Amino acid sequence: MHSSNVTISARNIRSSRHFRPGLLLAIVAAARWLARKIGERRNSNALMELSDDQLKDIGLSRGQTESDVHVYSRY
Repeated sequence: MHSSNVTISARNIRSSRHFRPGLLLAIVAAARWLARKIGERRNSNALMELSDDQLKDIGLSRGQTESDVHVYSRY
């Protein structure tokens, strides 16, 4: 039997495990952005389900809830 002696340098091992903090920060920022957008959509859907009288009780009109202005984000 013939065994080969293969040497892997430590430099190659370290480079394969290289940690990129910038990439991790970008992923976290993207996850937060997505969570915020999902929350905004959930709030928008909840407002659209309210009756006109219920909207009037909280000081909104149907037109305000249908606009792109996020009136609920001020709370």
